[in-house]
Amino acid sequence: MTGFVTPDRDLLMGWLEEKDPRKIELILNEAYRIKEETIGTKVYLRGLIELSNRCSKDCYYCGIRASNKLVERYELNDEQVYECAMFAWKARYGSLVLQAGERSGPRFTSRVTKLVKGIKEMTNGELGITLSLGEQEREVYQEWFDAGAHRYLLRIESSNPDLYKKIHPNNEKHSWEKRVNAIRNLISAGYQTGTGIMIGLPFQTTRDLADDLLFIRDIGVHMVGMGPYLRHSQTPLGKMVHDNQDLSLTLMMVALLRHLMPKINIAATTAMQVIDPFGREKAVMAGANIIMPNMTISEVRKNYQIYENKPGIEDDAAISKGKLEENLQKMGIRIGWAEWGDSKAF
Repeated sequence: MTGFVTPDRDLLMGWLEEKDPRKIELILNEAYRIKEETIGTKVYLRGLIELSNRCSKDCYYCGIRASNKLVERYELNDEQVYECAMFAWKARYGSLVLQAGERSGPRFTSRVTKLVKGIKEMTNGELGITLSLGEQEREVYQEWFDAGAHRYLLRIESSNPDLYKKIHPNNEKHSWEKRVNAIRNLISAGYQTGTGIMIGLPFQTTRDLADDLLFIRDIGVHMVGMGPYLRHSQTPLGKMVHDNQDLSLTLMMVALLRHLMPKINIAATTAMQVIDPFGREKAVMAGANIIMPNMTISEVRKNYQIYENKPGIEDDAAISKGKLEENLQKMGIRIGWAEWGDSKAF
């Protein structure tokens, strides 16, 4: 495993293309050992609140894209958000994630500020807050940070500008350069900053994935959420005959990232469950250490589907919690109850 000390693109591509089950198992097991030595074996929970599926973007892969007229749009009211936050606090999750379709403007900004302050106040400052609300001006990021949010997730989806253009409309609203600049603004504003990519996209190559890993390392983020590309039939990419039903490449990406960045937080994403009911747990055994159980009220969960066949859309927060606990217990994975689980790379 000495090659992991100074990895380059060719070395990473070789590992991503590895077919020998024994060598693959060795890489995954070594990633878990690295995690154990650097940040421990606990998994930290971030209760997910899907605030709204209203979105100004038109990404070619996303089921809640602005052009999809078949989606029933919704926005949780303040009371519903606070109820979810109280569930997370009482369930001892330690943290929550406030996520929504990408929007901007003074009204949206002030509402998020109000919600963040309200959650902090009602939980005595004990509940950590991660935001995943898309590209914003740096001043907006700073306002939300000052209100009490301390982590922010903004996925790049692909570090290859040419591939980025193939999965997004080619206009100013969908600019790769703006996306990268937003990530840098988040870091400079003081957030524990996260990004991520999709694995198995149409047009994507092994070289792209190797470059994704190096991009994530070099831009200096503190957490990463990445998972398999899954189709949504009401999207341009979803109409292509392409689907990724193999978790092995995603697990290898998680493991290699843990080798590259031993101290960061890596999320085991919900998309992994679509391919394998124990997908998230397998990712934990490959080096991930964050899971985001859904707390969104069951009445609207079906309307927040970036990809189809999203698991647990009929469940409520308590059922989601129970299923997750059961799965983790079966695999002997410990939960860091009531802990923020901040990135040691921060």
